[in-house]
Order: sequence, then C-alpha cells, then structure tokens
Amino acid sequence: FTNVGNPHALGQKPLTFPRQVVALCQAPFLLDDPNVGLIFPADAIARAKHYLAMAPGGLGAYSDSRGIPGIRKEVAEFIERRDGYPSDPELIYLTDGASKGVMQMLNTIIRNERDGILVPVPQYPLYSAAISLFGGSLVPYYLEEEANWGLDFVNLRQTVASARSKGITVRAMVIINPGNPTGQCLSEGNIKELLKFCFHENLVLLADEVYQQNIYQDERPFISARKVLFDMGPPMSREVQLVSFHTVSKGYWGECGQRGGYFEMTNLPPKTVDEIYKVASIALSPNVPGQIFMGLMVNPPKPGDISYLKFSAESKSILESLRRRARLMTDGFNSCRNVVCNFTEGAMYSFPQIRLPPKAIDAAKRAGKAADVFYCLKLLEATGISTVPGSGFGQKEGVFHLRTTILPAEEDMPAIMTSFKKFNDTFMDQYDGYSRM
Repeated sequence: FTNVGNPHALGQKPLTFPRQVVALCQAPFLLDDPNVGLIFPADAIARAKHYLAMAPGGLGAYSDSRGIPGIRKEVAEFIERRDGYPSDPELIYLTDGASKGVMQMLNTIIRNERDGILVPVPQYPLYSAAISLFGGSLVPYYLEEEANWGLDFVNLRQTVASARSKGITVRAMVIINPGNPTGQCLSEGNIKELLKFCFHENLVLLADEVYQQNIYQDERPFISARKVLFDMGPPMSREVQLVSFHTVSKGYWGECGQRGGYFEMTNLPPKTVDEIYKVASIALSPNVPGQIFMGLMVNPPKPGDISYLKFSAESKSILESLRRRARLMTDGFNSCRNVVCNFTEGAMYSFPQIRLPPKAIDAAKRAGKAADVFYCLKLLEATGISTVPGSGFGQKEGVFHLRTTILPAEEDMPAIMTSFKKFNDTFMDQYDGYSRM
C-alpha cells in the first residue's frame, strides 16, 4: 500500500519516548506504582506529570477549545526557535491533525461559490474536496514539472486575472511545502515572490508545512513562510495574512492515527480571530492525547536528558533511511522506459511522469477509464503495488503520472522497484512503447 502517506502501516516503528509519556498520561495510576521507575525512564515520568498538571481532568476531560494553553506555549516556543521571531500562543490553535485546521480556515474564508481559493496542481485532494464541501471555487495554478515543480508567476497572475474575469473573488492561496504529491522544496526566493504576490493581490496565504521535517537533500533546506515574511520587514511583515499548519502525522513521527496538529495565525484581524475561536468552540475540544503528542513533538528530549540519545538515534535512523529510499525510488523510476521522475527533495512521495503510448491511451478509452487509472490498475493487478493515478491530484492535459509513497521498508524497496520495472517493460512492449525522450 504505497498509495497513502501512512508510515506506521508500512512498518515504521513508533518513537519510544512519546509513546512512554502518553502511556503514562493515559494510565496515570501507573505513576503511583512503586515499580514505575523500573519500566519508564525518569524523564518520561516527569514529562507525563508535566502534561497531567496541565490537564486537571486528565485525558478524558475536555480541554480549552483552542487546545491546552501550556502546550500552545510549547508550540510558540518551537516556532520562535525555528524562525527567530516570537510567536503568540493566543494565535495558535491545536487541532485534530492538520486537516481539521485546513478545513476550519477554508470554512472561514469561503462565503459562497464566487469565492475562489488558489490551489497548486498537482494538489493534495483535501483542498479540492473541502473547497467543494464549503461551496467555494477551486482556482488551480499549475506547478512547472520541468522546473522541478517550481512556481510560474506569469502563469499565476494570468490564472488570477482569468478567475476575476469570470466574477470569482480570489481570496486565498494555498502552498504545500515540501510538496505533496510532488516532493519538491520551495526555495527562499520562491517563497519571497509568493509573499509579494499575496501582498499585491490581497490574498491570505495558507502554508501547508506538514512535511517540514522530511528533507532529503542539503541544497534547499526547509524555510517557513513565516520566517521569510518577517525577514522581509514592513509593510509586508505587518500586512500579509498567513496561516501555517503542522502535524504529528508526518516527519519521523508518522503518528497519523493520533490526530495531533496546529495552525498559527499571523496578521489576522482580532475580530476574525474571535470568530475562529467561536467556530472552534462548536467542537468543544480537540482530542487531548493528540495535543500531548504535539507538545512532545515540538518539545522533544534535549541533550543531557536520559531519553535523549535513544530518541535522537531513532529519529536519525528513520530520516536517514527515508533519504536513501527517496534516492532508490527516484533512480528506479528514471531507469524505466518512458518514465521520468524529479528527485523527491522532501515530503514522502514520488510523482513520476508515465509517457503512455497512444495504443495504451486508446485501450484505456475502450475500457472506459482515464489512461493513468488504466495503468495504475494494471500495475496493481500485475504486482500488488497500490498507487494513486496522477489524475487524482490534477495534472496538465495529456500528461500522465502516478503518486507513490517512499515509505515501504528499505529492505523491500529494491524488490518493489524491480517488480515495477518488470511490469512497466511488459506494459510498454504490449502497447508498442516509443523510445524514451
């Protein structure tokens, strides 16, 4: 199952320290056991007590609708360390995964079908689905595959002008950095241009930065949109409205089922923040264990702590293996006939372009399927490898892709790529493939 970014389902082991802390928080009677120190390290015990003191009713009680104040403070301190600029805990809301935060903000922004949201294509389908659910209009802007899935600002301006000519009010722009499904990391220059664009066009920037820990090259490290914005100084740093999202689901944590996330608001008017608080209050409280996972992610063991060496070794092992898997998969795809693939710089996906022969496209039409769906189903039937057709994310007309995760166990990766190559060769032979361009 390489179709979903679901690390633990593909064998990634949970990090020990956060699970120890949450186990103690879930079963606080263990803290009263005289043998607790034989099973749990002292720093995990101390941290469990720290979080239980913040949650007087324990994990079974509602928290503040915005999330536990002490954990929001830990998130603010993490953001300040990362960006070099202070962060206000009052403008940070904890959510059930980043998805709930994204949906809350889109619901806030969209008033009716004439409100448009700029979304990168290929895109993560959460955006098109949520925009549709809230009755808005998706305004797709295409990433440039030949420029390593970079942004084309000429195309972006034309897209906005075209939407406005149809009576659509473009209100916000989404960026996914590092990219899903494309796996690219935006350069600082690209983010600066983006922020200038949002400033001039009066757009809210929704920065989906959930893969910020997943970086597999050194040329383009992750840099947050917030840091770039504050580096640019006034008037932009005071005026561009920015909402940033993060989660415990991705990175080397991979805790998708725990549903811990946050969003941070920058330069949103106080009245708007008040309304967002009201809407958050409808759901009463984000799940409390997910909040504790978020606190642990932003405030992990430090050098000198008992659990630091083990936590650090586990984290490093996962990230280094993902870096090797990104290379194995990209090289594997690029060795196949009629397949071209940009290197997975970040996130946890590969998005190869499959250059399908005309006969394959005709066969797909006869089968009543999109050409990339046809290819992916044949791949599944022949190999058992489950992927997602590129049409599920959007792509340029006449261009075909598939998305796969780089998450299978490292020792399984060579066999998976060999299996894919064998299938692809047979498929291209069957449908009279042309030589690689």
